[in-house]
Amino acid sequence: MIDNEINHNENNEYVEYQEFSESIEISTQDAIPDGKHLVKKKRRERLVRKGRMKQERFRAFMRFFLSLFFIFALVYSLKCHGWYMDKDAFNYVGGNSVEIINNNIVPSHKILALLKNSNVPNVPIYMARTDSIKKELLKLPPIENVYIRRYGFPARIQIILRERIPAVTISPDIKVPPVAFFTTDGKLIGKEYLPLNKKFKTILVLSYGNKGDDYHKWDLNKIRKIEKIVKYVETYSGEPVEYIDMRKPDDVFVKVKTVNIRLGMLDENVFKRIERIPSLLPQVKLIDSKIKYLDLKWDKVNYLKLE
Repeated sequence: MIDNEINHNENNEYVEYQEFSESIEISTQDAIPDGKHLVKKKRRERLVRKGRMKQERFRAFMRFFLSLFFIFALVYSLKCHGWYMDKDAFNYVGGNSVEIINNNIVPSHKILALLKNSNVPNVPIYMARTDSIKKELLKLPPIENVYIRRYGFPARIQIILRERIPAVTISPDIKVPPVAFFTTDGKLIGKEYLPLNKKFKTILVLSYGNKGDDYHKWDLNKIRKIEKIVKYVETYSGEPVEYIDMRKPDDVFVKVKTVNIRLGMLDENVFKRIERIPSLLPQVKLIDSKIKYLDLKWDKVNYLKLE
């Protein structure tokens, strides 16, 4: 409803006022809920809760069952025969329980004979300690290091050897097989590990070992000097060295294909004397007579010794 009033102000001007009134009807009573609808709603909620409870119980049962299954399966797999090595694994060569790799010097039967001092592990292979096996194998002089791998199903070990590299073989005479050899690190190894595999290229040194320059007393520096002399002779002669005769320490010979070279004493001037080979070897090849040796023993004198 709008009421209009006209009043006069101080200046006798007409001012019109309008009043607005709005009526709002507010419901004072809520609608009465339907009882059947509430009952159905409650029943649906109860059924949903029951379904969820059944699902949770089923999931809990399945988790419990799977946990038991995995526990029994784990226990069975850990105690399975495939984890245990054969009790006779170290008694014969060629079995499936022990595999030996890279043994070019030490024969397999020597390795297994030494392993008999170590008992076959009586625990699953993944729990077996291999320290004692490695310790026994390192007692063999040609072996520098040992690596052991363990495998299951069937249980077995793989022994990987790193052997020393032969450098010099020792023989009392050119017609006699070597009786010992030195490795590149100066280790002297006896004849029980001879003959060597043909793939090893070594320097043959003639030495009696019981008089003169006894090879049992040689060290790494001596071996390296022999190797250096061989490289010098092969470089300046252009021919491979067949052997070095050191049976007389003060009168050493080096044999190449063309001639036997007398070096004399292996002093500090021996390498300077070897450097004279290129100027003498062509003349040696032109001589028809049988030559006993080319003498480089003296620092300033060269001559050929004829037979």
